[in-house]
Amino acid sequence: MSDAEFPDAWYLILSSRLIPDLDGGYTISALARARQMTGAGAPPLLLTVDPGAVAAHAAHRATFVERGAASASEIFRNLFDEAVASAGGAADWLREAAHGGHADPSLEYRDVAGGAVSLPVIVDPDWHLTRAPIVIRDTTGETVGVVDGFGALYRAWLSRIASDLRAENARPVVLICESRQLGELLVGWGDDDVRIVHTVHTIHLEPPYRADSPLNSLWSRWFEIASRFDAVLWPTVQQRDDVRERFGTAANDLVVPHAVAAPATTVPAADRDPGRVVVLGRLAPGKRLAQAVRAFGRVRADVPEVRLELWGEGAQRAELEALIDELDLREVVSLPGLTTDPGAVLDGAAVYLTTSAFEGQGLAMAEALAHGTPVVAWDIRYGPRDMLARGGGILVPDGDEDALVAALVGILTDADTRERLSAEALEAATTMSPARTMQALAAAARETLARPRRR
Repeated sequence: MSDAEFPDAWYLILSSRLIPDLDGGYTISALARARQMTGAGAPPLLLTVDPGAVAAHAAHRATFVERGAASASEIFRNLFDEAVASAGGAADWLREAAHGGHADPSLEYRDVAGGAVSLPVIVDPDWHLTRAPIVIRDTTGETVGVVDGFGALYRAWLSRIASDLRAENARPVVLICESRQLGELLVGWGDDDVRIVHTVHTIHLEPPYRADSPLNSLWSRWFEIASRFDAVLWPTVQQRDDVRERFGTAANDLVVPHAVAAPATTVPAADRDPGRVVVLGRLAPGKRLAQAVRAFGRVRADVPEVRLELWGEGAQRAELEALIDELDLREVVSLPGLTTDPGAVLDGAAVYLTTSAFEGQGLAMAEALAHGTPVVAWDIRYGPRDMLARGGGILVPDGDEDALVAALVGILTDADTRERLSAEALEAATTMSPARTMQALAAAARETLARPRRR
């Protein structure tokens, strides 16, 4: 068996939700993983558990297919779409999971799945951990029974899917869990023929985002159970190493970056707009775009023809527009909005700029490298240090505006530097190519299937 070949198994990718233009790089990377696995000969099903309407889910899937983000609508399955029997009421797998009981009278409930399910409304960041009864109904609206919380509901659905797949072909199941909340609920799932591979998408630290910074409260409980997953996939070496130093070495922690495919052709540095700097991402406080705008006012003093484009949408748009006006930068700084073709934006840019305070990996930065666009980035956790280790940009001390300005001016005023960094960027991007990432993921699957489940 070659390094790139996946072992014979059923593959499932489980996400809390997948909705176009929502959740930023999380949605993009989860869909990309499914496409890349299909290309590597291990086509997965994409499973979601958000209680939206069937029509809304169908529209989301159609959008993903239209954009080329998914191969077909048929690869998607949703728990609440499948919670309803063809004649109405709860599906048989849900009835079988239910036991006697009733709604908790102290809680508010909302009906979903055409009234076949009533979910308790829990106003708490840890709502997913509740064991409050979820009510299951028949076609007349009468209560059939209850299941004890979201964990029991999710496990019942996944158990039915796994059972049906194995009835079709008696292969083991590899479940790739993309969500921390779902992982917490599945870590005790007792199916011996299922392996759970848990991915990581974001940082686990609070400000100031140093290795010894306080843990984000949402991750504290997850770290207590992380060693029970059959594998944990970290997107960067730096984050994996920080976690090992703090929590000890676990045999199941692997580095598998989110992959970005390189375009068929790249635009040479000499054919790009030499004064165009771009940013791709949410207009959110964590991206520190106000600092990028202020730094750019200083860059303009040395490079009058420079322009900065902040692509994306978010809560800070009005604040950023006001700052641009205040600094009299309307002529050189723009907010073009969302783009469905980031590659085209990157292909015309001289530099990709990131001023984020933190990242999980930095998917837009990885895409910039794949397009041969030189990067200027603050040295943050996590992503830039790993991705620029082989060149392709300039890493500057976090928060050092003087160094940021100097790096931008240096690249924008030196065509030879831009050409050199563009070539390095293409080479650096090969470490995150789909081929390499699929090799690493296939190796993780082989390793987990070669030993008993950890749960």
